[in-house]
Amino acid sequence: MSKDLRINEEIRVREVRLVGTEGEQLGILNIRDALRIAQESSLDLVEVAPTAKPPVCRIMDYGKYKFEQSKREREARKKQKIVSIKEVKLRPNIEDHDFDTKARNAIRFLEDGDKVKVTIMFRGREITHPELGRQLCVRLAEVCRPISNVERDAKVEGRNMIMILTPKAETQREPRAEKPRDAKTAEKAEAPVTGDAAE
Repeated sequence: MSKDLRINEEIRVREVRLVGTEGEQLGILNIRDALRIAQESSLDLVEVAPTAKPPVCRIMDYGKYKFEQSKREREARKKQKIVSIKEVKLRPNIEDHDFDTKARNAIRFLEDGDKVKVTIMFRGREITHPELGRQLCVRLAEVCRPISNVERDAKVEGRNMIMILTPKAETQREPRAEKPRDAKTAEKAEAPVTGDAAE
């Protein structure tokens, strides 16, 4: 049905094909009689097929119909949510406290329904020891295992190693509402999420 349906006195035709509340055919009636039947039921006369000859009208609670339609549209938008990919960057020699920070960021992204691209950045001859990057990926994947799956195993690309984590459906949640923050907290929140603090 169209969003902008004509209802009740907005319907400017002489006769309509009337459909009851349960979908039963009530025949072709004069518009005045159709309006009377709807009013006697404390419902609305809604023109659902304006191009038909004669136009098809249905008796219904139009306010309830609009509410249900809006609800269905909201649910459809939720299902069509675009999943974004957030990146967490680490170095092979990352300190434990920096690793913990990166892990918390990854968990937060996953809980918000986003995928996480884990990038291990090698420098110089570090690339000759890919096992260090692989160990980091395994470590991070294990930390995030309760709420995520490994969509793509760790793989070397150029001078980086890439792994993709995807959230488990049951762990996704609605985005958190913004909480009031003081100046110091705001400064910390504005610091870049990616990168290696140990560099």
